[in-house]
Amino acid sequence: MKSSKLNQTVAALVTSAALLAGMSLPARAQQPALEPTQQENQNKQKEEKQQRKAQNQQQQQQQQQDKQKQKAQKQQNAQQQQQQQQQQQQQQNTQQQQQEQQQRKAQKQQQQQAAQQQEQQRAQKQQQNTQQQQQEQQQRKAQKQQQQQQNAQEQQQQTAAKQQRQQHQPQERQQLVQQQQQRVTQYRQHLDEQYRTGREQTAQLQQQKRMQQYRFQQQYLARLHQQQLSLGRRHDYDRDLYFSTPYSYRYNRGGNYYETNEYGARLLRQAVNNGYEQGFRAGRADRLDHWGSSFEDSYGYRDANYGYSGYYVQRDDYNYYFREGFRRGYEDAYNSRYQYGHVSGGKYLVLGAVLGTILTLEAIHHE
Repeated sequence: MKSSKLNQTVAALVTSAALLAGMSLPARAQQPALEPTQQENQNKQKEEKQQRKAQNQQQQQQQQQDKQKQKAQKQQNAQQQQQQQQQQQQQQNTQQQQQEQQQRKAQKQQQQQAAQQQEQQRAQKQQQNTQQQQQEQQQRKAQKQQQQQQNAQEQQQQTAAKQQRQQHQPQERQQLVQQQQQRVTQYRQHLDEQYRTGREQTAQLQQQKRMQQYRFQQQYLARLHQQQLSLGRRHDYDRDLYFSTPYSYRYNRGGNYYETNEYGARLLRQAVNNGYEQGFRAGRADRLDHWGSSFEDSYGYRDANYGYSGYYVQRDDYNYYFREGFRRGYEDAYNSRYQYGHVSGGKYLVLGAVLGTILTLEAIHHE
């Protein structure tokens, strides 16, 4: 016991001296010798501490390894994602290129089809023009032949009229001339009234802003004015073959038959064609003015004297056949068609078949 206390005392002195000198002593020098049981506990604690330290180091190493694995996995995933994106981009580029190629191919095909259609249209148009030219040539040829035939017939009629002039009774001829003079006088008065009415209606067309119809009526009135001037000239009845040519045709209008010669028949045909042409121009004017279809309201239809000289046939007869042609021409033009007529040499004429249904001339056979 004394030895133990002595050792403790010495150790305490040494420790104090070391503290004063700023020196550290080993644990063994600072602590007294322990009992064996305490030593074992300390060793055991030390081992446990070392084990915990080793475990912590292992855990840290494991965490580092996990982090490295995660990092490697993340890099791998990023590389894979980048590769996938590159593949997708390549696929998109490939698809886009294919689509562009298909679009270019489709555009090229469309252009080729459009070019083919244009070529076909040009060929069709050229063919139509050729056919139209051929038809016009044939029509001109037919008209020329018809004119020649008419000229030959006129010469024959003139020859026959000369032969029959001496046989024709002077009293009957004088009666025809007097009737014609009265007809011209009445027609001159009627035409003056119609002309004034037309001028009044022209101002109304301007107010309605129907400029196409206004221009048409101006041309129509100009023709009526020329007819007024013609009526003021002296007519040579002695040289007019109408008054010495016997009646050779008859026609039915309103259930009654009327007779005329070749000059009267020609004027009635002309009345139908004049009516068709003026009706066509009036219908086209209303269509261009966006005006409602109404041929009966047209001044030309109500007047119906366009082209009538006052000679050879009654004014009522001329007006009737003029209106029949006018109605058909108006309907054709307003509906943009050629059902009743056609264009020939810049003129609008009624078809021959249609003319035959409007005006039926029956030849009169003299015994």
